[in-house]
Formats: sequence, structure tokens, C-alpha cells
Amino acid sequence: MAVQQNKKSPSKRGMHRSHGALKKPSVAIESTTGEVHLRHHISPSGFYKGSQVIEKKVPDEQEDG
Repeated sequence: MAVQQNKKSPSKRGMHRSHGALKKPSVAIESTTGEVHLRHHISPSGFYKGSQVIEKKVPDEQEDG
């Protein structure tokens, strides 16, 4: 098992942890619809880089009978 040779001071410990903070995810705005989505992901309406890549499903209307 590894054992540290010298104690790390609170200052150095804080400097070590300063890069561990969570960052906000990068978002992009779709040029055609103006929707906000994660970078390199498809927007909720199915667009990616200005072109529609997925057709949205339209639910079939059920008849009462």
C-alpha cells in the first residue's frame, strides 16, 4: 500500500482540488428552429446542423366505437 512521504498542506490540497469543480454543459442553438440543445446532439424537434435528421412521430387518433 502506498504511504505519503510528506503531509500536503491545506493550501496545496485546495490547489489540487480547484480543478475538480463541475462545469455547465455546453449548449448550442439550432439555426433553423432556435431551440437550445446539447452540443453534438439532435434538438428535440429532430434537427441537427440545420437539417432534419429524424421525423417526429404523429400519434394516430383512436376512434371511439
